[in-house]
Amino acid sequence: MDLKSLIRDIPDFPKPGILFRDITTLLRDPQGLRYTIDSLAEKCSAMSVDYVVGMESRGFIFGAPLAYKMGIGFIPVRKPGKLPGAVHFAEYELEYGVDQLEMHRDAMASGSRVLIVDDLIATGGTAAATAKLLEQAGCELVGFAFIIELQALGGRQKLPDVPIVTLLEY
Repeated sequence: MDLKSLIRDIPDFPKPGILFRDITTLLRDPQGLRYTIDSLAEKCSAMSVDYVVGMESRGFIFGAPLAYKMGIGFIPVRKPGKLPGAVHFAEYELEYGVDQLEMHRDAMASGSRVLIVDDLIATGGTAAATAKLLEQAGCELVGFAFIIELQALGGRQKLPDVPIVTLLEY
């Protein structure tokens, strides 16, 4: 399946000079969405994983159905102030700013094996910050999975040395 044909390019969003890869056009296509989740599950099947972690908000869209398909739990990583319990937190740089992520301290047991999932890797800041949250929690990062990789931004180089699965490269 040609997934690139299901991704819409939006120039100058969220600010001038940024070319946004819009996955909403992929999400509305039932076959494309099924293919995406099935492909990620197949490519990650050899990893021994206890949990999928997805970052707010598009990581939720792909992470939860991937966890379901793999028969494991899903852990949300949220923006500040969204989680009611005690949290681990990490700051990160976006392609167009700075932000912070949080995860419940009791989200999973120390030693859990975790796969981080998001829609896209650009500069790698969000994924790297999520890896730091897992480190704070005493969990083992076994890999990353992304629908899209923006190769020119070099995000892969900021990530720990674990397998990285991507479906599309730009």
